[in-house]
Amino acid sequence: MKKSTGAPSEGFLPGKLFRTYEEQVELLESRGMVVEDADWAIKVLRRVSYYRLSGYWYSFREFKLDGSGRGDTFKAGTTFGDVLALYDFDVRLRAVVFTSLAPIELSIRALLGHELGRIDPQVHFRPELLGPTARKSGTATASSRFTNWSQKYENELNRSQEDFVKHHRERYGGQLPVWVAVEILDWGKMTHLYGLSPNAVRDAIAAEVDLTAAQLDSWLKSLNIVRNYAAHHGRMFNRVYALKPKLPESGRKPELASLESLKNRTFAQLALIQFLLTQLKVGDSRLIPAVMRSYPDVKIVPISRMGVPNGWNTHPLFA
Repeated sequence: MKKSTGAPSEGFLPGKLFRTYEEQVELLESRGMVVEDADWAIKVLRRVSYYRLSGYWYSFREFKLDGSGRGDTFKAGTTFGDVLALYDFDVRLRAVVFTSLAPIELSIRALLGHELGRIDPQVHFRPELLGPTARKSGTATASSRFTNWSQKYENELNRSQEDFVKHHRERYGGQLPVWVAVEILDWGKMTHLYGLSPNAVRDAIAAEVDLTAAQLDSWLKSLNIVRNYAAHHGRMFNRVYALKPKLPESGRKPELASLESLKNRTFAQLALIQFLLTQLKVGDSRLIPAVMRSYPDVKIVPISRMGVPNGWNTHPLFA
């Protein structure tokens, strides 16, 4: 077996040594992980990096005796197979989340372009026709929000190779009407434009999903982060989200009431997606529950680590 020299090269960061695949497996075993088949584990590490898998075996690590966090050793019964099962589950989850968010994004885009188009085809260039956070007569912060959005929009427009953009460049000087302009926006820029919109527009779109404008705004921002994790291979399993979506009062939306204490966990983010799919009548609300039911039987790291409550499969949004 070829061993790494361990000798740092010039500019090398102290404490970080290169390890071969064989050495990575040996290290895991030395820390208490059961590797069922070393050759198989090496094949896995060739396609999924040690660093990426470390996010999934983190929950298997023992806590330090001083309570300062998790140490390097693994809990008894930790297996490489269980870690890989969690990773594979997360791959499936990211795929269905991305698939489920796509029709929601398209629907919100269509609604936003239509409602803003009622005001003026070029409303996205006229802050005086937008909401208070976009008016140049407002605060410096309000003005900068519109300017920031406009710059990002122009960058997207200049980069776009879509046929409809080329058509408008040739025939109308590139001035897209708002119902066309929304088609080149990603989720983040779409959310930004929603926030800049007049209150009447925000309210009309929020009413389509039976939420207030403030609630929908917070949901769009939260789900933008979820979408980015799904699109860029970020770990969704066992993640704690910094943004907490605003939820309706429990009496008005009982199916969302149980999420209040869990709204920064993965399960609550999935529930938002399920709710929007149902309200907008788009996509397939069976996809996410189907993947949830495929969670592997890993006793050390149960599905509750995702903020999933007991009896989740009878929840109105997942049943």
